[in-house]
Amino acid sequence: MPPHDDAHRDTLRIGLWSGPRNVSTALMYSFAQRPDTRVVDEPLYGFYLTRTGADHPGAAEVVAAMDNDGERVVRQVILGPCDRPVLFLKLMGHHLLDLDPEFLAATRTVLLIRDPADVLRTLQRQVPNPDLDATGLPDQIRILEAVEARGEEPVVLDARETLKDPEAILRELCSRLGLAFDQRMLSWPAEPRPEDGVWAPHWYHVIHRSTGFGPYSEKTEPVPERLVPLVEACRPLYERLFRRALRAPGAS
Repeated sequence: MPPHDDAHRDTLRIGLWSGPRNVSTALMYSFAQRPDTRVVDEPLYGFYLTRTGADHPGAAEVVAAMDNDGERVVRQVILGPCDRPVLFLKLMGHHLLDLDPEFLAATRTVLLIRDPADVLRTLQRQVPNPDLDATGLPDQIRILEAVEARGEEPVVLDARETLKDPEAILRELCSRLGLAFDQRMLSWPAEPRPEDGVWAPHWYHVIHRSTGFGPYSEKTEPVPERLVPLVEACRPLYERLFRRALRAPGAS
């Protein structure tokens, strides 16, 4: 992938690579409160659906609404013009597929993870038969390795740690990214945002009722028995990433 145009080199491009059913949309809403930041919601989703044929809610509508050429999306959206100093890109690890990760060199990489048992408890409601790739963890490891191969260290966020103390985690994240923390990042109006993808009616019910990061609560619902082997397959990948995650103050 060729480097992006010199005219846009001054834009700070934050690529948040998340797994599904995480707090990624809350983080997008959080950064959207910053007057210096433009946010983009999952620009590679149409590419992913076109390439995989994944059975997701509203898939046909998503494909019809989006540019489904992954390389063009990288050139024109991820590395393209931005009208603000900061571009926050909400991205899903499993949407990367076979795209050359070279473009990550032009972005600041943030990896957002969540305990795989918590992910799969909720993901299976929209995607009844998820597999390891659908969790995004293999691609998050691939992204981690690509960034570390350049001698850089991505920032890793964990959903549980973030929800335990959003302000502390956001302050540290901003510090790592070279940004001043903005108190407005902690709350937003309880309504959709214009940047929401067309898939929002299927996935964003909770975030549209929220006015900020909700408190963390332990989940007691059991993982469906058929998904227990998948949780165990996810566990070492998650733990590898969690060792690098920012921790809430007082966390062990």
